[in-house]
Amino acid sequence: MRIFDTTVQLLKRTVRDHFLEYFRTSPIMVFSPGRINLIGEHTDYNKGYVLPAAIDMGIVMAIQKSMEPLCTATAIDISETFSFELGQLSPIPKGGWQNYIMGVISEIQKKGIKTPPFNVVFGGSIPPGAGLSSSAALENALVFSLNELFQLGFSKMEMILISQAAENNFAGVQCGIMDQYASMFGQKDAALFLDCNSLQSEVIPIQNDEFTLLLLDTKVKHSLADTAYNERRDVCYKVAQQLGLASLRDLDLQTLLENSGQFSENTFQKALFVLEENARVLDAVTALRNNDLRAFGTLLFKSHTGLQHQYKVSCEELDFLVDMARDSEDVLGARMMGGGFGGCTLNLVKKNKVDSFVKLVIEKYTTRFNHSIASYQVSLAEGTRLIP
Repeated sequence: MRIFDTTVQLLKRTVRDHFLEYFRTSPIMVFSPGRINLIGEHTDYNKGYVLPAAIDMGIVMAIQKSMEPLCTATAIDISETFSFELGQLSPIPKGGWQNYIMGVISEIQKKGIKTPPFNVVFGGSIPPGAGLSSSAALENALVFSLNELFQLGFSKMEMILISQAAENNFAGVQCGIMDQYASMFGQKDAALFLDCNSLQSEVIPIQNDEFTLLLLDTKVKHSLADTAYNERRDVCYKVAQQLGLASLRDLDLQTLLENSGQFSENTFQKALFVLEENARVLDAVTALRNNDLRAFGTLLFKSHTGLQHQYKVSCEELDFLVDMARDSEDVLGARMMGGGFGGCTLNLVKKNKVDSFVKLVIEKYTTRFNHSIASYQVSLAEGTRLIP
């Protein structure tokens, strides 16, 4: 049995045992994975291209109808329980996971669907703050569970749009569709080449016996992280609007250059980054189809350079880890991943050199920043699904 299967089974047993202890009834069980994004950062909300994948870390959820008038949700990892009425849903200031739960229900209610009360218990293996989309995993887990429990008849596409709207409207994060899409539609040993404009995707198999995907978690989240994401999204929207376009997806390089005088240098570079990152995704797909991991790794490094100097969402800790990867002959490519200002770097590393590389990085990083990192070797997994 793979380590992933064992982890899910242990999580399932723990979550199920808690549910049985609290509610004395047998639940439906669902697993919803986190995600990584191989390349295509900050392009999803610009209707561009991305290359995400579901991973073997995620959330296990147990759900069943309630005999009480209230719903009760329990996050066992942090020992928090929250009870609420289905007819009285409103965002909680700094509410965290509670807003994701209520947000999903609210979006379902907007479709004219009223469910009876229910109870939920969930736990996960996604490291907090690592930028692996635990929020999307939670949203997908709940909408998928409710769809199964009450036979709502939603398609997977409808479910991810509910999840995205929950994050936008209840959590206040103006995310694109990528996180929810990858978590729901993920495929084993493959990435998803997703067009965020048409929402059409292609499965890109990734199998290699020599290299593996390694995440290095900075264990930091700087205060800029929450506001910078929405600010950059707003900048991109305003550039497109000023040029009479629906999104930066419709902007070509020549038009941007011809109109560069309309924008500050910072704004111009952010728009330029989005165009160049879209092109890198297309080049990355070609490289993976040709099994050219060296070319793919070079694109990862170029993506980080753009995120660092043009889009300006990196930080000293992330840059330090990518610089160490550049200096290692055992790493083909690396870049920061996610919204920025903390979280993980994604590294393409020789399998038989992972331990030595991680050891060296921990030593140097700890000396430089006076705290350690965490490392996670991930596999690409199936999307949100029932656990038998």
